[in-house]
Amino acid sequence: MSAEDIAGIIEQERRLVLPAFDEAVAFALGAAIRERGLKEKLSIVVDIQTWDRPLFYAALPGSSADNANWARRKRNVVRLTLKSTYRLVLEKQRPDRTFPVGQGLDPADYVLAGGGFPIAVANAGVIGVIAVSGLPERQDHGVVVDALCDHLGIARAELALG
Repeated sequence: MSAEDIAGIIEQERRLVLPAFDEAVAFALGAAIRERGLKEKLSIVVDIQTWDRPLFYAALPGSSADNANWARRKRNVVRLTLKSTYRLVLEKQRPDRTFPVGQGLDPADYVLAGGGFPIAVANAGVIGVIAVSGLPERQDHGVVVDALCDHLGIARAELALG
């Protein structure tokens, strides 16, 4: 699972690049995730931000402040690494969900948990993050990937993890 999934996530990160990103795109992506969450009764938080400001936030029924905190910690990890948090979970294989002590990353602010995905824009690079929290981490990750696929017109099956 791990090596294949890591390769799959690297491919997701490579292909899920937006031609442009602004408030309208953030709202469209966030609203799509929110609608799916309501339809499927997913108890999630959706948090979309660029590095300098929040653009979309929704807390669905059944979610909690704890989910918001996990989303914040996932955002911090994407900002630091410019990678999907689920990719890092699989690469680092740390059951305690923390980064090694020598990296100096406080577990109160950084967590190894899937559901944070970089917002990459063509010719600009990674400019923000979409974080989903409330489901098992592979599902949190998948919800974000599905929304990006739908937005970009890519068949979900092309980038789905095995």
